[in-house]
Amino acid sequence: MRQGRVLLADSYLPMLKGVRSLLESLFAAVVMVADEGSLLETIERLDPDLVVVDLSMPVKEGTNIVRQLMARFPRLCLIALSVHDEPVVAAQMRDAGVAGFVLKRTAAMDLIPAVEAVLGGGSFVSPAVSELESRRDH
Repeated sequence: MRQGRVLLADSYLPMLKGVRSLLESLFAAVVMVADEGSLLETIERLDPDLVVVDLSMPVKEGTNIVRQLMARFPRLCLIALSVHDEPVVAAQMRDAGVAGFVLKRTAAMDLIPAVEAVLGGGSFVSPAVSELESRRDH
């Protein structure tokens, strides 16, 4: 049986709908928001088990959305979605406290394993990021 609540945040509606379709079979409630204000309000109201947020979501403050969320909700279980495949970006997000880092271009393959790892108490980074890192090291 599906349990729990996930909050999806992305200002790009087609991506938001695609992510929702991936997660609907896993959660009892899948809530979507498309802006910073709705995201913050919904986290407080819904108390989601997981938040999946676009790293590039526009914010009013000078910091990125992930750093803002982790500062305001330090116990938040968060997966960042990103178009940026640079290993340094994934490392910065891990340092900021995210449990998962999923590339948008590989979300169809990586999001379910990321959710399972994160909700199981682990962490996840899209394999394509690790592959880039290992290629640069050689």
